[in-house]
Amino acid sequence: MYKYLRLIRVKNLLIVAATMVLIRYMIIQTLLNGYGLELQLPLWWFVELVAATVLITAGGYVINDYFDTKADLINRPETVVVGKTITRRGAIAFHLALTITGIALGTIVSFKVGRPIFSLLFFLTSGILWFYSTIYKRQLLIGNLVVAILTGTVPLIPLIFELPMLGTYRDIIFIYQLNLRVILYWVGGFAFFGFLLTLAREIIKDIEDFEGDTTLGRDTIPVHYGVKKAKLIVASILAITLVALVILFSAYLFKISKTGFDYISLVYMVVLVALPIFVLIFSVLLASTKSEYHRASLICKLIMLSGVLYTLVFAYIVN
Repeated sequence: MYKYLRLIRVKNLLIVAATMVLIRYMIIQTLLNGYGLELQLPLWWFVELVAATVLITAGGYVINDYFDTKADLINRPETVVVGKTITRRGAIAFHLALTITGIALGTIVSFKVGRPIFSLLFFLTSGILWFYSTIYKRQLLIGNLVVAILTGTVPLIPLIFELPMLGTYRDIIFIYQLNLRVILYWVGGFAFFGFLLTLAREIIKDIEDFEGDTTLGRDTIPVHYGVKKAKLIVASILAITLVALVILFSAYLFKISKTGFDYISLVYMVVLVALPIFVLIFSVLLASTKSEYHRASLICKLIMLSGVLYTLVFAYIVN
């Protein structure tokens, strides 16, 4: 059992599930309650939605490891599972079981909310993950963008499936002219920063895997432009993230709390998000070994986790 949990990156899957839960209950529900409204997507349907997303993500990890065995044997041989503890045929079967189950659950929820077209999201994601592992990952920038976009989509999924159900409040929203766009702004903000930080992290991982990618002829950013330029690209993305964070957060800082200036959010963002990004920029620029790049990748992941956990602070302040 452990070998299968290791293959599907169970810790990452828990973060995906937690992100969806926190966005739904800490952001969407909190803002709806502010208008006197309630969540309309039934709990069990949401559980199915989370399960569908997690299963398809897990299937993506499996198929990625299946096609990435040669590179992993060079870059990180100690992590290789496919071909060692799990046969290649077993990995394909596991991938199909996860992906098909995820698509089925996603399709069921799509029909339940009255939007069958939403099922395309799960079919397309599964196909993109397959082509990412076979083609996109080897192409300049495309693979990085694919992973970043898919990661940025995760916070949006709870909102996408909640919106059709809010039709029951159509008259109330019209009569009182409720501006529900604020929900889209907040959820979109989490998606935007998730995209930028994931893009930076993917390039950092490519720098870490430079040796294996060069050997196999992959056209990643470090291979194509060189490690020094790749590091500058990462630093630039992180700098853009930091500037965007300051601008967007400043715009809302005085509006979040009903009791005045929001010192809690300010301290949280500075200490757990902004400063770590600043540290990460220098960590990437000064890194020179695989272990240092791996550490930078881990810092980036922790920053993303801190960003997601801000939802708890947001709900506390608003309530």
